[in-house]
Amino acid sequence: MYEQRPSALRRFFSGIWTVIDTSRRIVFNLIFLLLLIAFASLFFGSSGLKIEEKTALVLNFKGPLVEQRTGGPRDRLLSEVRGGAGDQTQLRDVLAVLEAAAKDPKIDSAVLILDDFGGGGLVALREVAAALERFKAGGKKVVAWGSEYNQRRYFLAAHANEVYLHPMGSVLTEGYGGYRNYYKDALDKLGLSANVIRVGNYKNFGETYVANAPSKATIEADTLLYTDLWATYTSAVEKARKLPAGAINKGIEALPQSLIAVEGNAARLALESKQVDGLKTQDELRDLMIERGAKDEKNKTFRQVGFENYLSTLRAPMMGDAVGVVVAEGGIDDGDAPPGKVGGRSTSQLIRKARNDDQIKAIVLRVNSPGGSAVASEMIRRELELTRKAGKPVIVSMGNVAASGGYWISMSSDEVIADPATITGSIGVVAMLPTGEKAMEKLSIGTGGVTTTWLAGAYDPRRALDPRMAQMVQSVIGNIYTDFKAKAAAARKSTPEKIDEVAQGRVWTGNQAKERGLIDRLGSYTDAIKSAREKGKLGDDARTVYVEADRSSFERLLEQLGGASLMASLSDYARSAFAEYLTGVMPELSASGVMADAQRDLGWLKQIAERAKSGSPMTGYVHCLCVAE
Repeated sequence: MYEQRPSALRRFFSGIWTVIDTSRRIVFNLIFLLLLIAFASLFFGSSGLKIEEKTALVLNFKGPLVEQRTGGPRDRLLSEVRGGAGDQTQLRDVLAVLEAAAKDPKIDSAVLILDDFGGGGLVALREVAAALERFKAGGKKVVAWGSEYNQRRYFLAAHANEVYLHPMGSVLTEGYGGYRNYYKDALDKLGLSANVIRVGNYKNFGETYVANAPSKATIEADTLLYTDLWATYTSAVEKARKLPAGAINKGIEALPQSLIAVEGNAARLALESKQVDGLKTQDELRDLMIERGAKDEKNKTFRQVGFENYLSTLRAPMMGDAVGVVVAEGGIDDGDAPPGKVGGRSTSQLIRKARNDDQIKAIVLRVNSPGGSAVASEMIRRELELTRKAGKPVIVSMGNVAASGGYWISMSSDEVIADPATITGSIGVVAMLPTGEKAMEKLSIGTGGVTTTWLAGAYDPRRALDPRMAQMVQSVIGNIYTDFKAKAAAARKSTPEKIDEVAQGRVWTGNQAKERGLIDRLGSYTDAIKSAREKGKLGDDARTVYVEADRSSFERLLEQLGGASLMASLSDYARSAFAEYLTGVMPELSASGVMADAQRDLGWLKQIAERAKSGSPMTGYVHCLCVAE
């Protein structure tokens, strides 16, 4: 019988599919095999990490310093595999490692390697600096080295016993503040209107869309804020480096002339100005550490253990009474949000989970949020209120930013503790209803139709905003502001009138907030944990647990295997092969880049317009135009 052969085209596509399918099977089977090996190593054998005497702890932080990693373990694993910028250093991990290493007799020193460190807000940096000081207090030295130090890296390096810089490197401290884009004229030319409606003379979130420059109120508030933050930074560095008060500001003012005097040699200038203790290449640092400690003959370096590897050896107790920590990091949105963001529903569920856990005797809400949805913020505050009524103490620990909605969720607690450098306050409300009626005219596009009531078409981004809708929104956000002040007054044992004097959407540092009665006291995250233990009638050694959403079995396995340290254990071949496979099959996954300020700001405007159209146009936002410094 005659057998018809497949066409050439069919054979071609069949061959492509065979290659793709085979590649997929090989790559995923390889990863599955490596996971099984890691699983077996974890549960049926030792970790393989043996720490000997005179070992140096290498604090090679990677990426930005965060309160909570963004996404789940699976998201981070995939990000790392495909070569994305998935590196983040979690503050809680740094504190845990330094606390354990300070008590570990086999760790005799620490080495800060900060070239891959993405920095963090001043509050988080101060937490790490304090942990370094506690490590040093036990008689253990900290040595810092960098090929160059920017302002944030240098803050940590300054708290080392010795600071070394590459001979071609530099130290750059610039100060705080900066410039924003203002879009009024640009939006006018495009035929777009932001229609910002606000309550609070200093509530400048949205100002960038309706002005061409900052208002006097914004200049006034920002000047007071940044001046205090900069004083906190400089005084801490000058104290750590034993420099005269005002040395940093004098150095910045004289920088052009000082560089000329040293013929443009920035490293020499850093040495002469006592910002660093010496100039060394990395191999010279290695020789120094071998001389002081012990040599690793196999790897031809000093005896050491990396940050991630040491972290993987720490095992927290699983049972016993505890302080439960709920992290509220990022913008506050309605509904559910993944780790690294705050969801009105999801964060409320975490608080409820902690409240219903009999082993958790007190809760710490760690806030690092500029705010967002007023409704979501109130949902979270209400859960904390119910927790207190149930007899469990609630302590709020403010991180880099706890402003506007971040302050709202802090208003039901037994104690509010902020760092001197926390950005907080911003008690005010704003709404935006962007429209593009003039853009429609420019495009010669008309709109028309029939509605049964005026309200059905009162907000349509294609048409001019109905004055009645604007009036309604103003009334609604005015009511939210009144409620905000009343709740703040009740929380602070004050009156709405007195709160109004320090509200109006204005941001304050922790120092300034304490002076104005917006917080209870200044202190650190460690202080908040101690306070929770006291109020929960727990011992000093009571465990601390982080209350997070339930994970799948696979995600729990990844977390137990160490997250980032798991990827370090995968072979370079497997990692590069998988990354190459993803890049070839799905090139969009490998695309990366930093969004410009304008893209970010206008993206906000688009997002708000979509929410107003699909949800309620009368949504109020309790968000500050502020970022962690």
